[in-house]
Amino acid sequence: MMRKVWLGVMAASAVMWVGSVQADADLAKNSGCLNCHNVDIKLVGPALKDVAAKYAGQEGAADYLAGKIKNGSNGVWGTIPMPPNPNVSDENAKVLADFILSLK
Repeated sequence: MMRKVWLGVMAASAVMWVGSVQADADLAKNSGCLNCHNVDIKLVGPALKDVAAKYAGQEGAADYLAGKIKNGSNGVWGTIPMPPNPNVSDENAKVLADFILSLK
């Protein structure tokens, strides 16, 4: 009995996680991130997986990236600047940063 309950909890958690990842990907699309970025390959800006790899395991990385999402960036990934995105709320910038950092 306990095993069935445990398996049910694990299955529900997996469904919620997959749904969350999809929601975060939709937020990236709707926020305009995917106009210049792709998950796997460099477009105008770096691939999001490359961003995740660069900041993996760094303390404060999510807050740092959330600030870059909101305020833009220049010179970190080359000469093309990333414009600020003031239409993204602080909360959504953090969600986006966490999503990016979750990519492998």
